[in-house]
Amino acid sequence: MKIVLAIDGSDFSKVAIKELAKFPLPKDSEVCIINVYEHPALSTPELISTTVTLDVYYQEFISNAQKLGEKIISEAVKVLKEKNGSLTITSSVVSGLPKKEILEKAESFDADLIVVGSQGQGAFSRLLLGSVSQYLATHAKCSVMIVKDKDAK
Repeated sequence: MKIVLAIDGSDFSKVAIKELAKFPLPKDSEVCIINVYEHPALSTPELISTTVTLDVYYQEFISNAQKLGEKIISEAVKVLKEKNGSLTITSSVVSGLPKKEILEKAESFDADLIVVGSQGQGAFSRLLLGSVSQYLATHAKCSVMIVKDKDAK
């Protein structure tokens, strides 16, 4: 079985990791963990000094987002390996729109299942972009498991 686990470090994605770890997966199962960060748009390069300053901050943002994504994935790998040491796990930290990047990863990985938390980071982003889990549920070619936190209010 090939599974894409999309996580963002939110409490909801932590619940998704724990839920996936509980599953009795076949021995040859593969999990691809993906973390997607949205990068800030660069402003127009009309003011050269401002653009150079923005470029420095932009590069710093990308570096920090990559490091944070790797940390989030590392913690997920630890949880999954504790429960099922025989899993083959790959990972990627990518920049872009989460719903688009997760869907593309699932298709290129030939996933049988996508696992996501019911909500991610930031209500404002969800308002603007629509629910990632809802988008995946309606557009994915494979099954999608949307994990809810039973204890959330």
